[in-house]
Amino acid sequence: MITIYHNNRCTKSRCALAELEISGKAFEVVYYLETPPNKSELEEIIRKLDIKPLELIRKGEKVFTENYKGKVLTDEEWIDVMVMHPILIERPIIISGDQAVIARPTEKIKEILG
Repeated sequence: MITIYHNNRCTKSRCALAELEISGKAFEVVYYLETPPNKSELEEIIRKLDIKPLELIRKGEKVFTENYKGKVLTDEEWIDVMVMHPILIERPIIISGDQAVIARPTEKIKEILG
């Protein structure tokens, strides 16, 4: 089963959702601002993406620029920041099994869809 961590207000996220719909493959949508991942779920997502937590943070968001820009935090602390402020989580994230991509650009979905 494919999972998309989705924000309907984001153009890239809506494009990724449309690509999944066109694919005909089964998927579930997680509206991560309404039901944010907990710390262990976020750690698993980051592991599947094979990135550092800071790479998953949207650095242009107001909450980042006002509270965290220029700060040096540990990986665990950055994860805690995303748990507290899920708006900072980059989107859309597409997961299938042990594979995951941040679908920016949208074409990265092909890495999951095959």
